[in-house]
Amino acid sequence: MTDANDPSDINIRAARVVDFEAIAALMSQPGIRSGTLRQPFATPEQTRKWLESLSDDSVVIVAERADRILGMAGLHRGKGRRHHSAALGISVDDNHRGEGIGKSLLTALIDAADNWLGISRIELTVFTDNEPAIALYRRAGFEMEGTHRAYALRNGVLADVFAMARIREPGAPKAA
Repeated sequence: MTDANDPSDINIRAARVVDFEAIAALMSQPGIRSGTLRQPFATPEQTRKWLESLSDDSVVIVAERADRILGMAGLHRGKGRRHHSAALGISVDDNHRGEGIGKSLLTALIDAADNWLGISRIELTVFTDNEPAIALYRRAGFEMEGTHRAYALRNGVLADVFAMARIREPGAPKAA
């Protein structure tokens, strides 16, 4: 029997177009919708089209346990003079939070950014009341850069988000 809080049984891999139904179901969960900018009632076909349209400058991964997708995360690289940066997004199954899935996804993307992609700035926005995510990002070296007030409509109310970023200076040691 596996311990649900043991991240060693989590498999991190690239998201595939054939995952579209599982990803659509994951992203439609109430907690995920509340913590992201995703619209409600997105269809599996819309998710498939989104996966098919990802550029080569995006890295999208999933976390699975026993062949079930429990999380998804992505880095979306900037263009032109923002090529050194990437926007980060992470979502974890509502019923599996606190099990190390978010940390595993974040660790994998930071490794890709530092050691393979040459991305020195990873940026994100996080709702100001999402304390577990904020704590995870801080532990990974993200710093608070500011607050966007009335940033997004969530549950009928305009909600604030924090802007956070992790900057690896050129020549700084890379993540292990």
